[in-house]
Amino acid sequence: MNLEGKVFFITGGTGSFGSTVCNFLLKKGVKEIRIFSRDENKQYEMRKKVNDSRVNFLIGDVRNFDSLLEGCYGSDYVFHAAALKQVPSCEFYPLEAVKTNIIGTENLLKAATINKIKKVVLLSTDKAVYPINAMGISKAMMEKIMLAKSMQDDTKIIFCATRYGNVMCSRGSVIPLFVSQIKSNQPLTITDPGMTRYLMTLNQSVDLVMHAFDKGIKGDIFVQKSSSSTLVDLATALKNIFNYEKDNLIIGTRHGEKLYESLLSREEMSRVFDHGKFYRLPSDNRSLNYKCYFEEGKEINKKYQEYTSHNAKRLTVPEVEKLLLSLDFIKKALKK
Repeated sequence: MNLEGKVFFITGGTGSFGSTVCNFLLKKGVKEIRIFSRDENKQYEMRKKVNDSRVNFLIGDVRNFDSLLEGCYGSDYVFHAAALKQVPSCEFYPLEAVKTNIIGTENLLKAATINKIKKVVLLSTDKAVYPINAMGISKAMMEKIMLAKSMQDDTKIIFCATRYGNVMCSRGSVIPLFVSQIKSNQPLTITDPGMTRYLMTLNQSVDLVMHAFDKGIKGDIFVQKSSSSTLVDLATALKNIFNYEKDNLIIGTRHGEKLYESLLSREEMSRVFDHGKFYRLPSDNRSLNYKCYFEEGKEINKKYQEYTSHNAKRLTVPEVEKLLLSLDFIKKALKK
């Protein structure tokens, strides 16, 4: 990918993904990166940390169409990372999730269309597959809006998406919580010892998005093949690394929380393409022909099963330790 001289517009750009992809793009010789978000303090901190004149910061909200229309004018590509991501927040304020994750996405795609952006990559989540909470439902609708826009005949822009679970050491994820509890000499709080989660690094999340950026066509959704771990094995690995012996505290599954992460449903697995490290889920391009829905069908082969953190490659405790020790967050925590 030759990115020299290109302009990127990143919504929610002060988050963990935005900071990491910003550093990646700067090394590729881009002309400009526009960080669009509503938190001026996070922008201030990121501006000091990045310290590069090619990175410009725009205060705005994806709920405001006009600010998006003005902000992405003249951009070549868009990464849409802005979202309400915390499950409890969305459970208590589902309409806020609708405004940001659904209407905000509609605003962005409309602004991108008017400004003739070449490609837009949306960041979705495992929670959009078989959604059981407001956050997952809103993200599933975000994907549906993207797919519907992609099927419009007059749309020349490429809209595509990626899905991934919780990224290791990102804000609000479990590893920083466990490390904080270790530093405070508290028990590690585990919801369910058998609960599994994918183990994906921030750099891998960037790899996935850049793969979608490079290979994606209209309506594609990309998923990375990731390893997984149980929460109790993850806690054990961290305690081994920090020589910590206090017992875990089992607190029970929280409201709206899944036992495992699902990145592809059984129905989707029946039509994915294998891209080596990734799966590519193409758009379902059936027209609004009611035969497809009421009169004609297609049997899904029973050999297919959903792709989840339960049936993904499960890492052993020593393997989890090795992965953790490769992370900058853990290296810094050990030095402190």
